[in-house]
Amino acid sequence: MAVQLSKDYNVIINGRDTERLEGVRNRLAEGNHFVWQYDLNDVQNIEQSLTALITDNGIRITHFVHSAGFMKMYPVKMLTAELFNSSFNINVVSAALITKTLTGRKNQKALESAVFISSNISNFGAKAFSVYSSAKAGLDGLMRSLAVELAPEVRVNSVLPGGVRTRMTEHMYQNEELISRLAATYPLGLGQTCDIYHVVRFLLSEDARWITGQQLTVDGGRTVNITG
Repeated sequence: MAVQLSKDYNVIINGRDTERLEGVRNRLAEGNHFVWQYDLNDVQNIEQSLTALITDNGIRITHFVHSAGFMKMYPVKMLTAELFNSSFNINVVSAALITKTLTGRKNQKALESAVFISSNISNFGAKAFSVYSSAKAGLDGLMRSLAVELAPEVRVNSVLPGGVRTRMTEHMYQNEELISRLAATYPLGLGQTCDIYHVVRFLLSEDARWITGQQLTVDGGRTVNITG
């Protein structure tokens, strides 16, 4: 998404891995792009770090895509408070504090549109997904309240992807039997990253000027398929 969005916007890319961030920056279209190397699990210093980046570089941020999280399966017997804290910090708290920073008077209240990357599991249940699904459900709850509070200046929506092959989900795609069984539950087949990007780009744009507070599910029909 960062590479594709850089064709239309100057972008700030965030992550923990400096080498990977530089690799992505080298792929961006020509423009005035920035790297914000920061671990979103450290919620105590998010506002200070982001504000410093904005003020030190004279940046005005008008669009925000929160595409962060980790997906691991934890059955009930493995649950700990630390797992929930980390998942909610990365998925929910960081999204809230970044949005707060970008809509604060100190940073010119420049934000116009925010898109949170959630998951289609946000509205459903699955074995061993209680940490991940509850955090994404929390993210969608945050999205709805922010959409109401920040209107009409800022639109806030979330995208709920289904099965898409990414670095985070790569371990799932090593089992061919599992993938075949999974793909059979998707009427339109498994998704690609471009399927998510096009929806995000639409929600960021003025073409979506009358859309806010919405969960937009992009999962090839998976969540409407009740076939046995």
